[in-house]
Amino acid sequence: MSTLYNLGVGNHFSRDLPSVARSPDMATLALRSCRRGLSRFLSHGGLAASSSSHLKGERRHKSTVQYATRPDLPKLAYRKIKGKSPGVVFLPGYGSNMNGQKAEALEEFCKSLGHSCLRFDYTGHGASEGVLTEGTIGTWKKDVLYMLDELAEGPQTKMQFQEKGEWTIPSKHSEDGLYKFSMDFLREAENHCVLHSPLPITCPVRLIHGLKDEDVPWHISMQVADRVLSTDVDVILRRYGQHRMSEKDDIKLMVYTIDDLIDKLTTMV
Repeated sequence: MSTLYNLGVGNHFSRDLPSVARSPDMATLALRSCRRGLSRFLSHGGLAASSSSHLKGERRHKSTVQYATRPDLPKLAYRKIKGKSPGVVFLPGYGSNMNGQKAEALEEFCKSLGHSCLRFDYTGHGASEGVLTEGTIGTWKKDVLYMLDELAEGPQTKMQFQEKGEWTIPSKHSEDGLYKFSMDFLREAENHCVLHSPLPITCPVRLIHGLKDEDVPWHISMQVADRVLSTDVDVILRRYGQHRMSEKDDIKLMVYTIDDLIDKLTTMV
């Protein structure tokens, strides 16, 4: 299960959070899920209902407080609901706890969509053991990493990738349902990022992309078109095109596009 994070303590933990949580594909998936459920959530009272319930002291559908026991460390109080991916992990702010209105509203929202949600109290906060004034950023960072490793389902941190030496992601385009990338492959790939500066391509360019492509977002083609130096650039978006663009009409379009380019280049010569 991939996880989305609501950060309430600045950027103290951002360095150790997974890149997958910030990737375009994940952002797209999260946005799509939120759009589907947000209108339903708000139409039933949404945040307003959660706020009013909080003020009245009601705790409708509230998850049960549980405690995570760690050797030689304070117990951490948490609330968790199970659900589908992507899940949400709520990190409270300094001096706050998991029972705030934002945390409860997010749990209600996740439950309305069937997504998992995890919220907890740092050491010395809320119902967790420990003394607030004795805590440090490092203490609470360890709290976060422990909760991710022990209570959040699925791969959560870059450290796991580094320890295993490879990154495994599910793919319906592979026979075994997985793509495996070595860390060396990923590090070397960083040397070939081309969308951060102009692309010295001056010939005619045609980019064909399916709007149903779940692996490479169609807006990547728009970025490529914006970076190339050519003055003859067209982006063709197929409304029902998939990632492989292997349907008969997709192939026909490619052939016709190539044929048109050949005629154009021949005429130019």
